[in-house]
Amino acid sequence: MAKRDPEPEPVQEEQLETELPSVGEQLRAAREEKRVSLEDVAAQTRIPLRHLASIESGDWDHLPAPTYTIGFAKNYAAAVGLDRTEIGNQLREEMGGQRFASNAADVFEPADPRRTMPKSLVFGGIAAVIVLVVLMTWLNNRSLEQNPGTAAQQASAPAPAAAPATPAKQPAGGLPAPAPAHGPVVLAATGPAWIQITDQGKTLFEGELQAGQTYTVPQTATAPMLKAGKPEALNVTIGGAAAPQVGPAGKVVTVSLAPESLMKAPVAEPQPRRSSLPAPGPAEAPLTNSAQ
Repeated sequence: MAKRDPEPEPVQEEQLETELPSVGEQLRAAREEKRVSLEDVAAQTRIPLRHLASIESGDWDHLPAPTYTIGFAKNYAAAVGLDRTEIGNQLREEMGGQRFASNAADVFEPADPRRTMPKSLVFGGIAAVIVLVVLMTWLNNRSLEQNPGTAAQQASAPAPAAAPATPAKQPAGGLPAPAPAHGPVVLAATGPAWIQITDQGKTLFEGELQAGQTYTVPQTATAPMLKAGKPEALNVTIGGAAAPQVGPAGKVVTVSLAPESLMKAPVAEPQPRRSSLPAPGPAEAPLTNSAQ
C-alpha cells in the first residue's frame, strides 16, 4: 500500500500575523519609496524626530504613552500615504494594547501646523516682555533716586529774603529828583537870542534866533554844548518836556545840551548878605539950653 502523505497542519493565525512587516518597517518603506527623509516627515507632522525614529525601530521604551504613540504613527502614515486606521490598529496589537473600534476617536492628535504660532514669534514676544519689564523697573528706580534728592534740596534751601525797598534818592534840599527825559533837544527863541552849538570842538550852528524860530540839536551829536548870550530868551524842551532855564538872565552861559544835564535845576547865584543890624537913624540935635 502506498503511504498516505501526512495532512498538512493548519497554519495558525498568529503565525500569519507575525509574518506581516511591523508598523515601523511599513512606515520606513513607504518613506523611502517616496524618497523623503525622516527630518522632512518631522517638519511636516510637527512630531519630534526622536519619536519618529523610535516608531520605525519599535523602541517602545523611548516613546510616550500608547495613546500618544498611536497618534504619532497615524499622522506619520498619512504623511507617507498609508492608511491611518490600519496603522493605528496594527500598532495597538504590537504594543500589546486592546483593539478598539476603528471609529473611536483618539485622545491625542498633533496640532495642525497651520494653526500653531511660529517659534520665532513666540520667542520674540517673550523677549519683548522681558525688555519692557527691565526698562520699567530701571525708570522707576531712577525716578525714586532723583526725587528724594530734589525734595531734600528744596527743603534745606532757605527761603529767599525779601529785598529791602531802596528809597528814591533826593537831591540836597529835600526836592524830588527830576524824571529822566528822552528825545530830541529843541531850542525855541522867545526873542532875539544869539546862540552857538558845538560838538567836541566842531561848530554845528552859530547865529541869532529870532522870536518863534527853533533849532533842533542833531541826535548824532555825542557831547553837544550851548553858548547863549541871552539865556532868558530861550525855551528848551527834551522830547516835548520843558527843561529849566539854561542860565541866569543877562549873562553869557556855556552849558551842556545832554538831556540829563539840562533837566538839572540851575544853581541860584549867591545873593549879597544883608546885615541884621538896623540902619542908623538921623543924628539927633544936641539939647541946648536957651537963656531966659
